[in-house]
Amino acid sequence: MADLKNVKLATKLTPKDFKSDQEVRWCPGCGDHGVLVSVQKAMAQMGVPRENFAIISGIGCSSRFPYYMETYGFHSIHGRAAAIASGAKAASPELQIIQVSGDGDALAIGGNHFIHAVRRNIDMTILLFNNEIYGLTKGQYSPTSKLGMKTKTSPFGTIEQPFHPGELAIGAQGKFYARSIDTSIALTADIMVKAAEHKGTSIVEVLQNCVIYNDGAHEMITNKETKDDYQLILEHGKPMIFGKNKDKGLIMGGNGKLIVVTIGQNGITEDDILVHDAQSPDPHMHWLLSNMSAPEYPVALGVIRDVSSSSYDEKMEKQIEAIKEISDIKCMDDLLNSGDTWVVD
Repeated sequence: MADLKNVKLATKLTPKDFKSDQEVRWCPGCGDHGVLVSVQKAMAQMGVPRENFAIISGIGCSSRFPYYMETYGFHSIHGRAAAIASGAKAASPELQIIQVSGDGDALAIGGNHFIHAVRRNIDMTILLFNNEIYGLTKGQYSPTSKLGMKTKTSPFGTIEQPFHPGELAIGAQGKFYARSIDTSIALTADIMVKAAEHKGTSIVEVLQNCVIYNDGAHEMITNKETKDDYQLILEHGKPMIFGKNKDKGLIMGGNGKLIVVTIGQNGITEDDILVHDAQSPDPHMHWLLSNMSAPEYPVALGVIRDVSSSSYDEKMEKQIEAIKEISDIKCMDDLLNSGDTWVVD
């Protein structure tokens, strides 16, 4: 995205400035409400003019997002939001592009566009709502639905292995991947700011609850009684410690797998706990963290991977300027007036 530090506003915006006058038409209790508030909060923190934002969505419950934002927006077609967002960014590099998609929209019909947007490293944020179900079309299993889940299209349980969005993003050479949950407003807002500051494609997966068709999908990490023991909030450069008493952590086992340990037991001290390095070019640890799931492991939240790299748009602009330097044709007028021309009377 454009360098946020170079954008100046005469007056400070608030989250309310990013709320449109449209009625928010999501089900009461839907996790989308929390994500909406988080994004509006993040935009206010960025200090970027509203006209510099474009929210581009596909099809699904989450894809109503542009209607509720006082920014530019485009409610596009099923699975094609990444393609349209890519074109918008290439045509208008100054725009802060946020593509909004659900797990079905982005990873099923839109899967091809998703992986290639990540591979190209186009400078935009992909906000991926993951409720592990198709909500708008009334409860079919999605690419992230858990194995064995019973839905309207899998009445005897799914027999498909689900996608892990983090694994998919990292496998597509993704340089930025983060995860949050709809109930963590401040964490999601903080991640969105960091995603905007990153040069290239930023994937922000939000674990989101569908109260109608998949209620409680993330219960173990949202329930007040258990969430502290199953949420690992990552911070770059800090040890990976979690738990209600902040006495649990991760170490590397001899088999190359992460192991959950308790500080103070079996001679384990805080110095033994792995330190999170989001900026490591080696994706192995990021891959391990993105694939952790309860109850064997805590679920990693926060910025998992944040590696510097040139974005597609930066390289495209440099290439265009380099070609202009050695070409006689520098604009459309030059092209139209080159070669043989004639006048029609």
